[in-house]
Amino acid sequence: LGKTFFRLMASVTDYLHPKDLARLANHQVLAKRVVEGFCSGLHRSPHKGFSVEFKQHRPYVPGDEIRHIDWKVFGKSDRFYIREYEEETNLRCNLLLDASGSMDYRGTRSENRSKLDYASRLAACLSYMMLRQTDSVGLITFDTKARKILPPRGRPAHVSNLIGVLEETKPGGETDLGAVFHELVPKLKRRGLVVIISDCFAEVESLMKGLAHFRHAKHDVLIFQIWDPDELDFPFRQWTRFDCLEQAERKHTVDPNHLRQAYLENLRVFREDLTQGCHRNRIDLVPMTTDQPYAEALSHYLAMRKRGVRPSR
Repeated sequence: LGKTFFRLMASVTDYLHPKDLARLANHQVLAKRVVEGFCSGLHRSPHKGFSVEFKQHRPYVPGDEIRHIDWKVFGKSDRFYIREYEEETNLRCNLLLDASGSMDYRGTRSENRSKLDYASRLAACLSYMMLRQTDSVGLITFDTKARKILPPRGRPAHVSNLIGVLEETKPGGETDLGAVFHELVPKLKRRGLVVIISDCFAEVESLMKGLAHFRHAKHDVLIFQIWDPDELDFPFRQWTRFDCLEQAERKHTVDPNHLRQAYLENLRVFREDLTQGCHRNRIDLVPMTTDQPYAEALSHYLAMRKRGVRPSR
């Protein structure tokens, strides 16, 4: 175990700062719902099996395998009973990373760090945590459609593959999150934890239908919504040229003072609708801003999740 952990650390520390990993050393990523998996880990399987931990006896019914009869109980009661067990199982986590054009935004307060840069390091950190706790983790990057799919694996060496994809991921075109999510659900063969890392810039009704599809498939869903501070307080004062990051030909030079009130009101409505929709679907929505260290924000959220506290907007 020590050598395995050392190899895992060596793969990650070239991409993430060791101090950030140390901050998260005492945290675990736990699914809120019962999930499906295999092997031994931190998470209880919903399926009864015949290994690991005894759960209960039940009466024998025709068709049960004779080898699972508890003969000691038969000797005492003269009745046939089957021993049932409850497996402990790995959590299967799929990280869904939004690499659409809007994720390329970087403001003046985020140390020239784009939302995609921030999101990629958050994804790497979560991957490291999942593998450290002997769970399996996969990665899907997307814009208009899925671009790269790495299926969940539990080997420590897998983190190198994940980081390699993250380093290669560049912002793409525009996206329709709801449509992409409908496309991705059938690709996730076993239920588990789906972590979406995105700015969630989409029509809320369509987005909610896509998220509901994940929930219908029995996945536990968690969203880290990535914001640049500029997007939250609209600090622009002088005439400014705004370039669309998803459609290069769309550029407008405007007086932001004429837009601020309408922008902030639309932002408020968008955030309220998104928050309420996630609440209805029992999805944690975790806002993060690129001027806040990701390890600090993640540590705070995981502590709340462990206590059963819902994140605030």
